[in-house]
Amino acid sequence: MKKKGVLILNLGTPNSPSVKDVRVYLKEFLNDPRVIDIGRIAQLLLVNLIIVPFRAPKSAKEYKKLFKIGGGKSPLLTYGNSLTSKLKDISSEEFDVELAMRYGSPSMEDVLGEMRLKNYDEIYIFPLYPQYASASSGSTIEKAFKLINKWWVIPEVSVIGQFYSNPIYINCMVNRAKEFELSDYDHIMFSYHGIPERHVDKVYLDGKPCSDHSCEDEINEENTHCYKAACYATSRLLVKALNLKEGSYSTCFQSRLGRDPWLKPYTDHVIENLGKEGKKRILVFSPAFVADCLETTIEIGEEYLELFKEHGGEKIQLVPSLNDNDDWAQGLYEIIKEKVKTI
Repeated sequence: MKKKGVLILNLGTPNSPSVKDVRVYLKEFLNDPRVIDIGRIAQLLLVNLIIVPFRAPKSAKEYKKLFKIGGGKSPLLTYGNSLTSKLKDISSEEFDVELAMRYGSPSMEDVLGEMRLKNYDEIYIFPLYPQYASASSGSTIEKAFKLINKWWVIPEVSVIGQFYSNPIYINCMVNRAKEFELSDYDHIMFSYHGIPERHVDKVYLDGKPCSDHSCEDEINEENTHCYKAACYATSRLLVKALNLKEGSYSTCFQSRLGRDPWLKPYTDHVIENLGKEGKKRILVFSPAFVADCLETTIEIGEEYLELFKEHGGEKIQLVPSLNDNDDWAQGLYEIIKEKVKTI
């Protein structure tokens, strides 16, 4: 029987909320050419001389809040470790499971180095991003192959790709919704992490922009790997499963950085408008995040709540991410098992 190892990966987190550790984390993250794709020299100057020096102190304050909520630890890492432990218990006789972060610790270098010593016949790379984007899944996959490429003995290596429409993932999201009475809310939001518009435009080899490929309405042969198309597809599946009425929900994109156009509509703009329209209570799903983190707990749960109140709203309820829930651990096992079985 072949020896199999699965590496599950998430974005990462600073080692602590100190300005120093946040600065180290941001430098590694934002210097990735798949994250900021403006040419290497321009990127290095922008990130290291402008963005990081000015952003690190502000981000450190936000991470301090997050770590406090997490009992002095990063919730992303806590949930990741717990989820990995549950997966190991479920899959112990079939395949090994390890956790790494694209940026920060535990690093891909360290974890893949440990996996190398176990002499696996097969290694599966599984970025925990439901919707593919070059800046997230693409960067993670590229880094994994670069590291494994240095090995003298290279095992069979496979990627477990995006799962934005997988019924297991959708059902787990619906299970989170069951914790709330949807009729108590004036509007439902599906808020995804934003990316620059040029990132989705680059997906298309025909030279036409994303806006020419019906990404908000359907998945077709051309937009299968378009992040925007995948996000809207996830929203459609959740809308159907939750039996939401047209006009009672929105799909939007958060966390933009810089002045370049990012995917629209922007979450903060949608929230402002909902407040001005007299909406008082909003329920927010974050389908792009499988674990709660800065973008969900702080950005949505605190910053957007404050924005909503400034424009007449009263409450924003964040639906918890899948985190380390038992159904999600079992679901991930099923997704991995299906991939391992078919290759």
